[in-house]
Amino acid sequence: MKTEQSTATIACIKWGTLFGPEYVNRLYSGVRRHLKCDIDFYCMTEDSSGFNPDIKVMPLPIEPFHEPMNAALAVANRQGAMRKVSLFKPGLIPDLTGPVLGFDLDVVITGDLTPLLSNDPGKITMRHDWVEARRGRKTGHGSVFRYDPSAHGYLYDLIAENPTQEVEVARGSEQRYTSTKAQERDDFAYIPGDLVVSYKHDCMSLPPLNYFNVPKLPKNARVVCFHGHPKMPEAVEGYSGSWLRYSRPCDWLAHHWIDEARRDLGDEWA
Repeated sequence: MKTEQSTATIACIKWGTLFGPEYVNRLYSGVRRHLKCDIDFYCMTEDSSGFNPDIKVMPLPIEPFHEPMNAALAVANRQGAMRKVSLFKPGLIPDLTGPVLGFDLDVVITGDLTPLLSNDPGKITMRHDWVEARRGRKTGHGSVFRYDPSAHGYLYDLIAENPTQEVEVARGSEQRYTSTKAQERDDFAYIPGDLVVSYKHDCMSLPPLNYFNVPKLPKNARVVCFHGHPKMPEAVEGYSGSWLRYSRPCDWLAHHWIDEARRDLGDEWA
């Protein structure tokens, strides 16, 4: 069963200085170029300087549970993680009806996003994490996620009620927390693996062929995730920081992430 929206709600979160505003602007451009419907694009952040003016800004909150949550994260050696849980707070986006499609900033949009909005309605959806899947674990990958705050606000409430315990059980992993809690309630579905792909696992060849083969974009890929290294700028230029992840310069990535965004928004914003 599939449903369609007249307006799609998109959300991301940016804090600190790891990613500049161009990451938000290029994500915004990629989403609006690959959805036929109107979009409301939100970014939760403490610094919106450099954002395209059509991006809606939500202040990055200081949650009442941050202190114990961060203390538990420090023990798990993941200080600063799990900030995305604030996106699950019911009522965060006024007058919201329907689901939200969320993205990390280290992703590139390469194809029609409609299936990610419409498949398995009512469920929290994530792609199966690549490494966890090989280990026989059910954990979803957090780079792309769909949810409805009105139905899935328990993801915020459970952390708020007992941040130390939830962080310990999830071993400091936000994506493990999100997918496990949803699976426990039969409230989870996987995004098909050919729609959301990994640059290093699905696009690059294994050594030694990665030294000779240009990374390929899988035919049905809608989102390419750049978890770990190389990140997008490294992959565009070519990456030599690791023999395992050595990557030749990637023209199709430059096209989707930089060139098309600049044509869409102008050099000032991309």
